[in-house]
Amino acid sequence: MDLRCVIYEAAGGIARVTLNRPAQMNAVSPDLLEDLDRVCEVVERDPAIKVVTLTGAGRAFCAGADLKAVQELSPHPDRWRTFMELWHRVYNRIEALPQPVVAGINGLALAGGLELVLVCDLAVADEGARIGDQHANVGLVAGGGGSQRLPRAVGLRRAKELMLLGGWLSARVAAEWGLVTRVAPAGQLPRVLDEVAGALAALSASASRTAKALANRALDLDLGAGLALEKALVAEHMRSADAAEGLRAFVEKRKPHFA
Repeated sequence: MDLRCVIYEAAGGIARVTLNRPAQMNAVSPDLLEDLDRVCEVVERDPAIKVVTLTGAGRAFCAGADLKAVQELSPHPDRWRTFMELWHRVYNRIEALPQPVVAGINGLALAGGLELVLVCDLAVADEGARIGDQHANVGLVAGGGGSQRLPRAVGLRRAKELMLLGGWLSARVAAEWGLVTRVAPAGQLPRVLDEVAGALAALSASASRTAKALANRALDLDLGAGLALEKALVAEHMRSADAAEGLRAFVEKRKPHFA
């Protein structure tokens, strides 16, 4: 796989994806999006992958869009539309990966970086990380999905606080708001991220995929439709080898060993 802006490694059921534009604080460019698209294709096709981690090289997770690219593309409606369609397609694809995706946030996760965090299932942040939406500070508006995902994640008022004032949050406050699921002690992000990824990789891939699929639809469906989907997907999972192994292990009073 030919990647210019992303590092991809896979071992032990864990795919580790690292944004690799440290000099640009991993800013989102067309090349970076195309690399992430290639990575998604590999992950989707590899049944051995049980969890994906997403981190940034250097001193930032992702500081948002590459403003040089934005300045170049925005005056041209067709080129801008192409860029935005690529951005949304790739972020949607990350969100739709069947495997759990865990963001590891070091340094800054701002604007488009926050939007990237929002398409991940879990987020672990170094306690020194800063997370926010900086679009308003330069007269811009979130265009990578943030205007729709942020209110769903933190509620309308809190989303407006970030979007209208261009502020940012500490890792601790981001955890209180629900943007971050765990805060790692300073300098311990790689260890904590590996612990979370390892725990997920040790569990049933079928159960994880089913739970993720159901949770992702929960806010889009009315309760009746959601419960109907739950019955259908859980029934399918109960016919899996993982479900059989889990039940057998429970009866035999041992730890299950999932394929």
